[in-house]
Amino acid sequence: MRCAVIFFLLMLLNVPQAGFAATVKASGKRITTRTVAAEDQASAMGILSIIPAQGEPGTTVTLSGTGFTDKTIAYLGSFSMATKVASPKILTFEIPDLPPGLYALYVKREDGATSKAYNFSLQAQKPVVTGIVPDTIYNCAAGREREVAISGRNFRDGAQVLLDGAVIKSRFLGKEAISFTAPSLLASGLHQIQVKNPTDEVSAAIALFVNSRPEVANVSRGGDFVNYYELIIDGRNFLQGSLLVVDGVRLSSGDVPPGGREKLIYLDCNRLIYQRHPYDSTTKNFSIQVVNPNGEESPVVSVNAP
Repeated sequence: MRCAVIFFLLMLLNVPQAGFAATVKASGKRITTRTVAAEDQASAMGILSIIPAQGEPGTTVTLSGTGFTDKTIAYLGSFSMATKVASPKILTFEIPDLPPGLYALYVKREDGATSKAYNFSLQAQKPVVTGIVPDTIYNCAAGREREVAISGRNFRDGAQVLLDGAVIKSRFLGKEAISFTAPSLLASGLHQIQVKNPTDEVSAAIALFVNSRPEVANVSRGGDFVNYYELIIDGRNFLQGSLLVVDGVRLSSGDVPPGGREKLIYLDCNRLIYQRHPYDSTTKNFSIQVVNPNGEESPVVSVNAP
């Protein structure tokens, strides 16, 4: 009876009943009123998993936990990061361009609620090489023809180019470009090109091909003399010791074979002059081929001349 009176008085005084619990007897039964949390009470913040547990700038991190909202912000130390909330239990963020190190990772809601902080290892960003231009250079190329541009991402100021594992002089052009001049004494064949950041991260290798095979691009008539005329042979990758094979007869630069008069003159890696002594002025067909000292041969070229 006393409890019923108290309950009635509270009703008259319009006293809020939240948090009030009472037990009364009615018709021989016990009736209990329990406390219910207010609907607007914020749920607890918490991180249950971090995937991956470490990463480099640009990596997407997924957090699972409780109490996330559309305005929840993730932090790495004092650096805030915008998040994408898939549900109250899942959010993601992308690691910004920060120095490598160990950071405290936590999330903070708009009402000020903050989760527990966890250690997150931020790794240095690895450089990535996506291409080089040109990917082939010729052995006798000079000047700008030996300039090679490397494209990619994550290059840092102070990055270096590695040629077959050795550092060579290069020019940093930005986070996505770096260039170098190929050394003049590179051997023929494939070479490995990599980019190394100041923090010692090294990219995967990409191939640079050095082509030393001689090529004949054009054969033209040069000067005419009393008993011989000149054939000018233009092309690339000619060497001081290159041979000219004329219908199977080998003619070396600067030398006249015994019993012969014909001569080969080396001008530079792009031009040879063949002094030909014809038996008569009738045009005939013959073949020529350039052979370098290392045995590499140009394709056979057919020539119509006296």
